[in-house]
Parts: sequence; structure tokens; C-alpha cells
Amino acid sequence: MAPEVIVVGSCMTDLVSVTPRLPKAGETIHGSKFFIGFGGKGANQCVQAARLGANTAMVCKVGKDTFGNDYIENFVKNKVCTDFVGQTSEAATGAATIIVNADGQNAIVIVAGANLLLDCEDLSKAVTAIRGAKVMVCQLEIKPKTSLWALQLANAEGVKTIFNPAPAIPDLDHKFFTYSDILCCNESEAEILTKIAVRGPQDAGVAGKALLDKGCKVVIVTLGGEGCVVLSQENPTPKLLPTSTVEVVDTTV
Repeated sequence: MAPEVIVVGSCMTDLVSVTPRLPKAGETIHGSKFFIGFGGKGANQCVQAARLGANTAMVCKVGKDTFGNDYIENFVKNKVCTDFVGQTSEAATGAATIIVNADGQNAIVIVAGANLLLDCEDLSKAVTAIRGAKVMVCQLEIKPKTSLWALQLANAEGVKTIFNPAPAIPDLDHKFFTYSDILCCNESEAEILTKIAVRGPQDAGVAGKALLDKGCKVVIVTLGGEGCVVLSQENPTPKLLPTSTVEVVDTTV
């Protein structure tokens, strides 16, 4: 069955250590738990869409290594189409070393690896599938020009585009905004993109308006425990959507 949702983005193998607290520079501490998980902003979004019932496909690149093989197997288990998952011997599968403390705070080191080798040639293999999709999702954990080309292609074909500008880049090419039907970012990313300090819902509304002015149709600024602020070209008045209070266990899951 043709994919309804296509995600162009990153795959990261997460190497997670759970500790009582985050270590200081040069310090060695004992952890209480270690596990390996499947991460990466793009892959997380794709698997979540699949678990919600959508027919999904992932356009990405992993290494010809154990992590890469395991990643492809995980996609298959989650019913994600792997026709456009490439493997390369030129770089290792992307990896993230994550330390999580007892309060759910974390410190993360990312090595992008094979993710940075995903290019327009890889995207060209997925053109037919992209044209037939309903939604395409992109982020910035791969080369920005690859994400931009994907957004431009989907936009030209009338496919709804969702852009998560993370990790945010100052002075991002303005075309990213004009090709984004929905732009979803957190407060720090909104601040980087607009140079407007975001300290709460009111600031998020101001930053969101600035992002609308850049050309995207809908802006969502997430605010962690406070929920999110939503505004659009049709309704530019910021609206706060609060969230339920929950106990933070691990923000990387």
C-alpha cells in the first residue's frame, strides 16, 4: 500500500545511561541502567505515525554496520516502508550518547554519521512515493539542503509539508518557511529563528507571528509543560493549548 506519510530525516542509535545525577567535567560516576534504543528526530516521527495507524515510509541513510542492520529491522517491525532506507560503507550509523539523571534531565552527544550523506540523489529514488503521499515531514538533523529540496518537491506536488526546524539554525534559508505548511518548533528554536526571547506563551505568540511573516501557513510553538501556542495565516491570533501535568521520566523517549 502506498505511504500516506513520508518522513525525510535522521536515524540515531541511542546509547542511554541512567545516573543519579549528570557528571561534572572529568568526573566518572556509577550509573544504574544502560540500554540501546532507536532514535533520531526523523525516525521517531515516522515510527510514531506508523503506530498511530498511518502507512508510512522513511527516507534516510544508515551505515553498513550492526546498528544500521538493527535499525532497518526495527522499521520493519513497526510496519514502516524501508524501500528508501539506504546503507553506506562511507560512514557509521548515526549515534547519540545520552545520560539521563533521576529528575529526567539529560546530556546528549550526537555523531550524525551516515545521516549527513543523505542527498538529493537518494531523494530522487522516492519521488514517485512523495508525489502520492498526503504528508511529508522534515527536520534539520540531515544536511539542510536535502531537507529543503524535499520540502520544495512536496510543496510543488501539493503534498502537505510539516517542518520541525530542529536543531535550529540561525539565518535559516527563507525558502524553508515558504515551503512549510506547518512549522513546529520549541521555544528555544523559535528564539533562534526569530531572535525574539521566548519565556512563555505571550512571547511564543510574538515569535509565532514573526514566523508567519516569513511565509509558513501554520506555526506551532511548543512550551514543554505549558502546552503549545498555535497561530495561522487564517487566524493569526495566538491560541494557547495547555497540557496536562505529568511526572517527567525521560524526555528522550
